[in-house]
Amino acid sequence: MKRIIVKIVLCLIVVSCGSKKKIVTKKKDDPRKTEQVVISNKDVEHVDENKSVEEKPTTTYANATEGYIANFSAIAMEEMRRYKIPASITLAQGILESGSGRGRLAVEANNHFGIKCHDWTGDKIYHDDDASQECFRKYKHAEESFEDHSKFLTGRSRYAGLFALDDDDYRAWAKGLRAAGYATDRKYPEKLISLIERFQLYKFDELVLQRPARVYPNEPSITTHTVEKGDTLYSLSKRYGVNVVDIQKLNNMTSNDLKIGQILLIKNN
Repeated sequence: MKRIIVKIVLCLIVVSCGSKKKIVTKKKDDPRKTEQVVISNKDVEHVDENKSVEEKPTTTYANATEGYIANFSAIAMEEMRRYKIPASITLAQGILESGSGRGRLAVEANNHFGIKCHDWTGDKIYHDDDASQECFRKYKHAEESFEDHSKFLTGRSRYAGLFALDDDDYRAWAKGLRAAGYATDRKYPEKLISLIERFQLYKFDELVLQRPARVYPNEPSITTHTVEKGDTLYSLSKRYGVNVVDIQKLNNMTSNDLKIGQILLIKNN
């Protein structure tokens, strides 16, 4: 009888030990520990690196003007196809009027050409210009500003003479805009032409017309200088490497007197 009791006790001990081993096994299979093994810090860093590679690359430009041209050249070409205004002229005007897209009217109102509220029933913005808090047109999208600029030129009789010009003659267009009263700045044509030739905007005219751009005769390069306090004809001649007499002749001067704010034309050698 004693032997039977001893055997029963031994069996209970064995069963008890086996159950403890099963509990330990469950701890090893704890799903929380399994997650820590599968996703390590190294693996997380690897995933992040892949994501950064897959992101769309951002294009950078040397300056704001190049970025402006990249963003709006296609719109200017489409306007040229529809309204026969040289894309080079449209882009140069946009660059000049909007400060390459950084001016307040362009940023807050998508107004790239400084068109005011005359005969306008749409949204408006008020901005200091020739007078305080003048009314300017406000657009939802920049494309609307470009189209309105085209309609502005084609819809007013004073600009009709422009459309008799060749559509690749950007120099004649620049001078014609000033003559028709588009801008009061006497140097407006020169500024447009300088932008077009510096950034080769005439290439967009080529793309629309599908022919090489007009070739202009070589002309001496002209720059402008606004007279500041302390300037003299002699100091300017040294700064730009030209003769005093040449400055006088180019500006129809009869004396050496200069006025602060006076604009002088300087021929680059």
